[in-house]
Amino acid sequence: MTMLALTGGTVLTMAGPAIAGGTVLVDGGKIVAVGRHVAVPTAATVIDATGRVVTPGLIDAHTHLGVYTEAYDWAGEEVNETSRPTTPEMDVVDAINPDDIGLADAVAGGVTTVMVAPGSANPVGGQCTVIKTRRRPAVEAMILKRHAGLKIAFGENPRRVYGGDQKKAPVTRMATAALVRETLLKAKDYLARAGEKDWKFDLGLEAVGRVLKGEMPLRAHAHRADDIVTALRIAAEFAVDVIIEHATEGHLIAELLAERQAKLVVGPNLTTRSKLELRDRSFAAPAILAAQGVKFALMSDHPVLPAAFLPVYAGLAVRFGLAEEQALRAITAEAAGLLGVGDRVGSIAPGLDADLVVWDGPPLALTSRPRLVLVDGAVGEVDAAQKIAAWQG
Repeated sequence: MTMLALTGGTVLTMAGPAIAGGTVLVDGGKIVAVGRHVAVPTAATVIDATGRVVTPGLIDAHTHLGVYTEAYDWAGEEVNETSRPTTPEMDVVDAINPDDIGLADAVAGGVTTVMVAPGSANPVGGQCTVIKTRRRPAVEAMILKRHAGLKIAFGENPRRVYGGDQKKAPVTRMATAALVRETLLKAKDYLARAGEKDWKFDLGLEAVGRVLKGEMPLRAHAHRADDIVTALRIAAEFAVDVIIEHATEGHLIAELLAERQAKLVVGPNLTTRSKLELRDRSFAAPAILAAQGVKFALMSDHPVLPAAFLPVYAGLAVRFGLAEEQALRAITAEAAGLLGVGDRVGSIAPGLDADLVVWDGPPLALTSRPRLVLVDGAVGEVDAAQKIAAWQG
């Protein structure tokens, strides 16, 4: 890879104060130096970022990119395995289409890392993963973290899918919680009996076992406040880590969430109240949560909202009271921490991946656009680069 030096820009490292007139030196896909007085080797290609703003690549902490493929109609909907309500053995990696045009759009928007999750039809839906958005021929080359969580879901979606036309559990919230508990109890027994004569390998229970062993968290789809508390209750019963996804009514119980040191991925925020459990959604939710010290990232829930405009959603949070730096951290460093990939992405520091965005203005301003996007020190394949050029005009 070519050695690059981004010089003269205002560098928002997310790991310390902004650096005016800073330099970021990149080599071999990694950041090797950052600061105001960085020696630039003669072999480096210099990119003048004077008058621009340099940030880490943005991180969308909850999407369905690649498994809800745009422009494919029903053929691209790989997001929910609805043949039965508990499917922990499903691995979203096996359904990701690297050619999803949504991924190219995400790169163009400065989003370089995303968490891809199964959908929320099932009480237990399958395993999530974290990938880079730069398209590769095989998804393995895009993976940043293979097992990023086990998707579980509470509230309206499982009840609608199974209690509706299918007329089987879960019909109620009680049944949803019971199915989640039952799955965790089966896995606990499975792990305890490993090695016994009648023990049989089970792919799904192996996945749940990763949660019980602390190797990955539960990622709990929950909008309503009582569903959020149910997810926290079950996680506490089994002493496992949980991240609340959506948390639409989280601001109504912000003090409780702070007491329990809950972790949230909030959003999508630029939506209508399309179902009952979104009735109390609020653009001020991130600011209210931040005031209580609750840790959270922001999401697009792509394709619910386009991942490419993640900074716009963060900017809306600023409009309704969230500090600008906190909003940017919610789609960079805080998101990386919640996803367990902060040692690779989310900040600009030596040793981290060279995922960088050069903006022509403040990153969260509606009028600002990425002028250069690097993923692992590279712009991307030719088709992605062409899309970026066309999008930028």
